[in-house]
Amino acid sequence: MLTKLYMKRILLLPLLLLSSFVFPLFAQISSGYEVSPEGAWCWFADPRAIHHENSKKKIRKTYIGYIDVHGNIKAMQYDFVKNEQVEVLVRSWFQPDDHNNPTFLVLPDDRVMIFYSRHTDEACFYYRISQKPGDITTLGEEKRLETDHNTTYPSPFILADDPDHIYLCWRGLKWHPTIAKLSLPGERDEVRFVDKPYQIVQSTGSRPYAKYMSNGKDKIYMVYTTGHPDNENPNFLYFNYVDVNTMTLHDVGGRELSAIEEGVFRVNTTKEYVQRFPATVVDNPQLRDWVWQVAMDKDGAPVIAFVRISEDKKSHDYYYGKWTGATWQKTFLANGGGHFHQTENLEMCYSGGMAIDPDNVNQVYCSVPVEGKHGRVYEIIKYTLDDAGQVVSTDTITHNSVKNNVRPYMIQGSNRTPLRLMWMHGDYYDWIVSKSRPGYPTAIHADFSGFKEDKQPRRRLLSEGTQFSGKLPNKFTIHTKIQLDTANYKGTVLKIGELIYAVNAETLQPELSYVGKKYISGNKLATADSWLRADRGTNGRWYALEKLIYLELTLVYDRGTCSIYINGLLDQHVAIGKLDRAGVVISSPNHDLHEIAVYENVLNWQEITALR
Repeated sequence: MLTKLYMKRILLLPLLLLSSFVFPLFAQISSGYEVSPEGAWCWFADPRAIHHENSKKKIRKTYIGYIDVHGNIKAMQYDFVKNEQVEVLVRSWFQPDDHNNPTFLVLPDDRVMIFYSRHTDEACFYYRISQKPGDITTLGEEKRLETDHNTTYPSPFILADDPDHIYLCWRGLKWHPTIAKLSLPGERDEVRFVDKPYQIVQSTGSRPYAKYMSNGKDKIYMVYTTGHPDNENPNFLYFNYVDVNTMTLHDVGGRELSAIEEGVFRVNTTKEYVQRFPATVVDNPQLRDWVWQVAMDKDGAPVIAFVRISEDKKSHDYYYGKWTGATWQKTFLANGGGHFHQTENLEMCYSGGMAIDPDNVNQVYCSVPVEGKHGRVYEIIKYTLDDAGQVVSTDTITHNSVKNNVRPYMIQGSNRTPLRLMWMHGDYYDWIVSKSRPGYPTAIHADFSGFKEDKQPRRRLLSEGTQFSGKLPNKFTIHTKIQLDTANYKGTVLKIGELIYAVNAETLQPELSYVGKKYISGNKLATADSWLRADRGTNGRWYALEKLIYLELTLVYDRGTCSIYINGLLDQHVAIGKLDRAGVVISSPNHDLHEIAVYENVLNWQEITALR
């Protein structure tokens, strides 16, 4: 499973990490089915996964996004029409921080837009857009949306009352909840601010944490805290919604609180504030609250998953809040233990996590510590409530797991699919990779058995060894293992007749070229593993990239289209046209080609990863 490159890098990590990677791909274990062996997310940038369908275009796909400890932003696409999946490299060499997980938006033309940003470290957002409807294997070039302030947690929406704009919410101005209206992508996929970003609220705390969702028509719901629970005690929980038709802020009863473009709405934790704005306060228990999700019941009323954290931060209680039309009804679900991760006295307010089923809001999934065969391990438990807000049943989703199962998430729009619930599985040491701690070496797991199906391989081997000379078939797959010359990191990496795959010495971007036309990757042939030797923190710096030493490069040719996989991740999918396949010699003029395997058929991602 591990590449030679990563085996070298892993020597820099504590040996206790090795057990995080021992599970075979797609193996069924007591903790679900593996989506990806390396990935993580924070719980404030959403939607981190969505399901999208368009019967006319034969689109029925789920997209799941995450970031790994090497700074690779990745996304898994599962196609329910073809029952196929592929893991896409969205961006290499990014800040290796789990706050930077990507979020998804389906555009009116069915193309998929992926947002991501660094953790309060840069004044911009990044995004890529699929060039074909519903297909993120065809991502266009990376774009930047410039701001005048640092950004974190992009949450995008398109609403029926204004289908011509994107509404983007994030932590931005003064580290507070921020909203802006964006244009839809233009001819070159550029989006712009239609109006400047606006700060929505102003808290007495320095960093309010907000979760958003929309009713799909005209409102964006937001639940947020006074600040970070590490710094605020008490830390209130508030609810408001934004009416996008008027750009006004309201409480749950509809009372207008502010005109967002004219000024912020101010919140605090005083008795006077509670008396004046009672419908804005979800919870004020004189403890440390933190929010996990907001959803909407069938009548349009908000429901909220949140945590009450004790004064010493050692006990986390999971709660379910529901607006009854007159008051916020709150139900205790379970004690979530303390912080779930392995690093003592760090991020003591990091709970195992909660997720509401948006299609059945009476069901809540919680990560709870359970004594099992392998000791005290966090497992996923489902709690079902009745309409009166009482817990009527509990169901075990994972059991007797070897590693923790945390930060569950229900996939938006997935109610008609078997792939609904996903979570992080494994060890966790910090939200950022650094020389003091190796970050978040977790896997992504799900409740979907389709990820483990052991389909009979269709590989038809034509040739293997260290050289190839001959005629290639109409469709083919070439899988290679190459040792790159890091002292002379440039030139042709793989030459297949007149088809050339090279690395640009200045940008370190791979370039595929054929008959005078060049196709440049949006990624660099590098990782962010240098963070393993850097200080911890978000200081605005781009640390030096780490050049790949060993590369598993797979090229698939099918009816004029080439797909390029870098270490099992799809990087490029380009139409090059008819290829001259006669008398082809495969070589690596500037690097060391160790292995070549040629298959006389097209291999899918599942079959390609099985070669590694």
